[in-house]
Amino acid sequence: MSKTHPNIGAYLIRRLQDYGVRHVFGIPGDYVLGFYQMLEKSPIRVIGVTREDGAGFAADAYARVNGIGAVCVTYCVGGLNVVNAIAGAYAEKSPVVVLTGSPGMRERVNDPMLHHKVRTFSTQKEIFEKITAAAVVLDDPDLAFRQIDDTLAACWRLKRPVYIELPRDMVDVVPRFPSRVVQPKEASDRQALREALTETVKWLNAARCPVILADVEVHRYGLWRELAQFVNRTGIPVAATLLGKSVISERHPRYIGVYEGAMGRPDVQRFVEQSDCLLMLGTFLTDMNLGIYTANLDRAHSIEATSEKIQLRHHRYTGILFTDFMRALLRAPIRKRSFPIPRPGNGAARSGARGVGEGTIDVKQLFLRLNDWLEDSMVVISDVGVCLFGAIDLVIHRGTEFLAPAYYTSMGFAVPAALGAQLANPKLRPVVLVGDGAFQMTGTELSTIVRLGLNPIVIVLNNRGYTTERFILEGPFNDITEWRYENLPALLGSGWGCCVRTGAEFESAWQKARANRQGFSLLNIILDKRDCSAGLHRLGERLAAKLRKRARR
Repeated sequence: MSKTHPNIGAYLIRRLQDYGVRHVFGIPGDYVLGFYQMLEKSPIRVIGVTREDGAGFAADAYARVNGIGAVCVTYCVGGLNVVNAIAGAYAEKSPVVVLTGSPGMRERVNDPMLHHKVRTFSTQKEIFEKITAAAVVLDDPDLAFRQIDDTLAACWRLKRPVYIELPRDMVDVVPRFPSRVVQPKEASDRQALREALTETVKWLNAARCPVILADVEVHRYGLWRELAQFVNRTGIPVAATLLGKSVISERHPRYIGVYEGAMGRPDVQRFVEQSDCLLMLGTFLTDMNLGIYTANLDRAHSIEATSEKIQLRHHRYTGILFTDFMRALLRAPIRKRSFPIPRPGNGAARSGARGVGEGTIDVKQLFLRLNDWLEDSMVVISDVGVCLFGAIDLVIHRGTEFLAPAYYTSMGFAVPAALGAQLANPKLRPVVLVGDGAFQMTGTELSTIVRLGLNPIVIVLNNRGYTTERFILEGPFNDITEWRYENLPALLGSGWGCCVRTGAEFESAWQKARANRQGFSLLNIILDKRDCSAGLHRLGERLAAKLRKRARR
């Protein structure tokens, strides 16, 4: 193989490295073994996991921290197991590269019934076309290099997953023509950008109470520093959505809290909705971000800036890159503001929680105490349900240090996400918040965490079932078998675990977990089966009301 003219597999690996992929998560299988062997010999580290969906969640979290992630699985039995995780990455704009092997092109002659095949040889690709920004099969050597370049560029540009299928007899094929990396050039329409900026500046300067609502695209496009600089320079207060939580340090003096319509704090809701100029940056107006559509955001008082559009009231600009618009705002002549804002802290409640000792611990106490104990070097990774809604009011110290599937809300994200996040940034120690139901789905990735010597603190909120569903519609189908989670270190041969029932036990367990730097720590928090945060209770009531309304029709 010539250094200037690699085979298809080697070129794909080189281009992944160009984008910053240092780890690939997955499980091998016969259709992808040749490419796996090539990966093992490359600088990219292959992370074998216990389940394909765990590989997808790990790659998603890795992408959120690193900027791009990758998962590599075999044909159909592996690929179709990763579909749910990749669907979540698509929904929440996380750039994950799905790499999969498949039967060789010569094996497909006369359409044989090969193992793992579902319907046709293209079935897997057709499924992934629905949940990725681009999907290709590298079945033509003369097109392969260009397909790889274009697909990876789409992943990076659109911040969404892409799919690359490599038939096993194409891995070592050397195309006839040498490769030439062509980076597509993107540029904003200068006149459109100038006009949009002029209109934005005029409106912001005339506003009595401008407010910024920052969301997920500020995370994905790496613009959190620009956001902080803009807030510092203008003094405009900033709220985050649930999906955008930690888009700015929640200790910032102009940060007011998480906005989620009537599901969140009333003072934040009033402040955002009464603004006469709401600057929405990178927003996804999902039902979760809008508090199950309890939000009252007046488009006539809004500026919406996303990767898809810049819109002021009903005046829409096209051809403007979101990154260019954000950076242009930093240079714009916007006057500085100073007016009272809601404060996000929980100081009084925290001081009251410190006095609780031997009493049975509940969700409110757990999160108030945890809020006091978080450190700058920790990244909070939350699963859904009780964990997610309890974590809303945690004060995240620095930007981009909170990860959660806050729109797609798939259970099972958190434990494998801890694996991906800590590999992406070893300086961050994950604090994992996971319900017992979600843990039983993907908690086996603790095995991978043990093998790699990682040290997350895993807090299992154990209420013997699916609490969110209990508030929507009660029934025995919401109950699960209770595990002795604290005994998992004995099973895995590493780690430390304990069972927690009181506030005093939680404090003692946290200190021991914090001191345990050599492996994972697991705290099994025993909770009442109907105990939850106020936010989750409100969510359950609203979803239950919708269910009852549909039943009456």
